[in-house]
Amino acid sequence: MCRQPGTHFTAHHLACDRQANRPSRLELLTGTSIDTRSAAEPDKIQPLVHSLLRLGEAVQSDAVFAVLDQAFPEGPNPRTTTGILSKVAKRCHLRITFRIFSWHEMNKYELNNYHYCAIIDACAKSGVWKDALHLLSMMALRNVEPNAITFNAAISACEKG
Repeated sequence: MCRQPGTHFTAHHLACDRQANRPSRLELLTGTSIDTRSAAEPDKIQPLVHSLLRLGEAVQSDAVFAVLDQAFPEGPNPRTTTGILSKVAKRCHLRITFRIFSWHEMNKYELNNYHYCAIIDACAKSGVWKDALHLLSMMALRNVEPNAITFNAAISACEKG
């Protein structure tokens, strides 16, 4: 059941409105159209995380790429893939996290602060501070400006490594 609208609009609200085939609450309040591809797709995240984790930590890139290509034939939704990266990282599957990140790079899909923060956080959980700092330096090369959260994740990786 959908929650009543409050002052905060989440992907949950947008998903409820899409499911009911009506304009979102935010669209009604602001009078503007919302690109639903920009909202996370929560119904897609958990099954994909499960599929990726089932591949095992020793998985080859091709297997991860195949799962992601099948799930996103027309390219990924950045918020959905951030959710996938975060959930895989929280389960300390660093290799799979890096494979998802590589898939983004290989296909030239958007990589933003949230993606970098998720993978740097995975490095922190796994104690690989050198990789975290390398990713932080890559951000500048790719014109993605780190924010305080990303810096904190990198500092945490150094502290735990």
